[in-house]
Amino acid sequence: MTEVVVVLVTAPDIAKAAEIARALVDEKIAACVSILPGITSIFPWEGATKTVTEHQLIIKTTTARLDDLAARVEALHPYKVPELIALPVAAGLQAYLQWIADETTKPA
Repeated sequence: MTEVVVVLVTAPDIAKAAEIARALVDEKIAACVSILPGITSIFPWEGATKTVTEHQLIIKTTTARLDDLAARVEALHPYKVPELIALPVAAGLQAYLQWIADETTKPA
């Protein structure tokens, strides 16, 4: 079975989060993207500690699609260094994991 991963990406506003999510799903790079609105992120950036409101994308895909996903996020994202962290899925409902693999199969 194809290895499934969950990828975390933040976006500065709901419109950009939805744009990224739609592109990833429409292009079959991700099977599903959930958006959690209104998270607070605190991080150091360019010599200062920033506190910003962002929107968390939770992206379900496969390791085979990670390079394509990273390229699309970098192309669509307004941040100089967008968050993109892939976490392995240790287990899950087999039918759901297969659905993710099926939905993200790279076109021939």
